[in-house]
Amino acid sequence: MPRAVAAPGVPPRPSPAPGLPVAETPGAAPPPAASPASRRVWVMLPAFDEEAALGPLLDGVASALDGAGMPYGVVVVDDGSRDRTLAVAEERARRLPVEIVRHPVNQGLGAALRDGLVHAAARAAPDDAIVTLDADGSMPPELIPRLVRRLDEGRDVVIASRWRPGSAVRGVPPLRRALSFWGGWLFRLLFPTRGVRDYTCGFRAYRAGLLQAAIAAEGAALFDQDGFQCMVDLLLKLRRRGARFAEEPLVLRYDQKRGASKMRVARTAGTTLALLARRRLGL
Repeated sequence: MPRAVAAPGVPPRPSPAPGLPVAETPGAAPPPAASPASRRVWVMLPAFDEEAALGPLLDGVASALDGAGMPYGVVVVDDGSRDRTLAVAEERARRLPVEIVRHPVNQGLGAALRDGLVHAAARAAPDDAIVTLDADGSMPPELIPRLVRRLDEGRDVVIASRWRPGSAVRGVPPLRRALSFWGGWLFRLLFPTRGVRDYTCGFRAYRAGLLQAAIAAEGAALFDQDGFQCMVDLLLKLRRRGARFAEEPLVLRYDQKRGASKMRVARTAGTTLALLARRRLGL
């Protein structure tokens, strides 16, 4: 089981049952919608061997959200890192509202996404925002407030998109860019979704209540993909639940990525295509 370390200064919520958010009291009235001033932003970072990038990223998250006047907490999932990723997270947790979920051994992005989102959903109020992004330094944390503000317009999921006017992708190898482009075309053909052009980017803001309801209804089945295709699968499952989507343009700075990529491009392409075939068949 992952080990969670709570940071000081973040108010605790009741402990949930394993893998599920706290159930509401039967018959209780739903809580009032949070105002932007009272809503908390939970930033979830899956990290594997990211000692060089994690510290500056956490500082950037703090600067962006403090500057926007948004209360926040950060959940770092150390997915069995072999370097100083855990030590960096623990050091920042002494002065920032950082909580750590630790995997003793590497389990992959799907497990990191699962445990990080379940942890954040258990800590969040329904009108809080839960944001995910890569921990490798390629995604700008200063975009987080803009994604969160779009949730206030009635959206359930806001995606930082590589395929909107104003977007840019820098430093991504040509083969990977081509696969991403044609993959996006295939996703839009098979699963047209209003407001979505980028199905795979992991930089997203979710309304916490949407994830809490999905976790309560589907349990472990919500996160049953091990690899990078887990991001596509989660989007498709939330689409099935009637989620409302929007996108904001992203400038992806792959040239600023620190460390080697963990993605095996051919394997990821194959598993994603197989997933799309199963979901298209309703499996």
